[in-house]
Amino acid sequence: NNLYVHFPFCRRKCSYCALHSRAGVSPELRAEYASRLARAITGAGEKLNGLKTVYFGGGSPALCDLGSVLDALAPRLADDVEFTVELNPLDVTKELLTRLSSSGVNRISMGVQSLDDAILRHMARGYSFTDAERAFYLVKEYFDNAGIDLIVGYPGETAALLPRHARLQKWGLRHCSVYSLIREERTLLDRLCREGKVELPDDDTVMNRLSVVSAFLADIGLTRYEVSNYAVPGFECRHNMAVWRGEDYMGLGEGAHGRVGQLRTRNLMGFDFQNDGEVEEVCEQADRQERRIFALRTQEGLDVSRWDSPQREQVESALDAFVTKGLLNKSGAIYRLTPRGFEVCDSILAEIV
Repeated sequence: NNLYVHFPFCRRKCSYCALHSRAGVSPELRAEYASRLARAITGAGEKLNGLKTVYFGGGSPALCDLGSVLDALAPRLADDVEFTVELNPLDVTKELLTRLSSSGVNRISMGVQSLDDAILRHMARGYSFTDAERAFYLVKEYFDNAGIDLIVGYPGETAALLPRHARLQKWGLRHCSVYSLIREERTLLDRLCREGKVELPDDDTVMNRLSVVSAFLADIGLTRYEVSNYAVPGFECRHNMAVWRGEDYMGLGEGAHGRVGQLRTRNLMGFDFQNDGEVEEVCEQADRQERRIFALRTQEGLDVSRWDSPQREQVESALDAFVTKGLLNKSGAIYRLTPRGFEVCDSILAEIV
């Protein structure tokens, strides 16, 4: 039983972001949103009992008073739950961390995004590298299981960041998500690119930078276990792994997606799948394929023995073509991405699907 809860509120819109978010919302409206989530959780009946993973994402969840939501969830958590909360460095206070740690939260993901102060300003993040470093050290006083997010490929990146990579070695990172920048339409960054004011690095440059970051993370003990994710062994994100392994997950909140049986949900503000949010039912074959295929994103790999003939032969034929290109390795019935394959995984999945 896995639950994702979305909090769409931000202090300001980041230059690159096209995700569902709302900036500048009043405290009253944010409080009402949190209250609605708490009521939905309380009224969910047995659907939410024994939660194995919970993930608070955003936006910036801490812009809401999380107390009522945390209290509503407390009796529904499994004894060994993984409970993650995303934090912006600007959110981090002793009071917040104390509240989270006393409410069952045991994992923090902090969105740092860049180690370069000039890029952080251009992104409109509102803090410096030193601010982020100070915030993460405070997080580590309360949570051993803590990691960060980084974005690679933003205009203006240089090799001068390598000394700051070295400083990360002292942070005690348990996890790091590394994303390639995507130029999204209707963002500030997209407008600046169209106006010729900034230029994105080419694909080869981004690939090289990802390789540098990947090698550095390996040096400090973080193993790549999924396309965009690295962890000290034993600290992989269980919530995300549940999604990639094909488990059900419920999504609550504006912009939240969920998968429950053959239902695909979006924007649920409750758990009445008949009269709330957007609900789509997919056919059994599409459901089965989705649950299996995304295992390729992980280091565990894709086991084609789970398919019956003739579909297995079709999938194997498509995968074998990528083996010959050096993008996949094959061991028995299991296909795994090579280092180069990790960088083009989305293209591989698109062709297979």
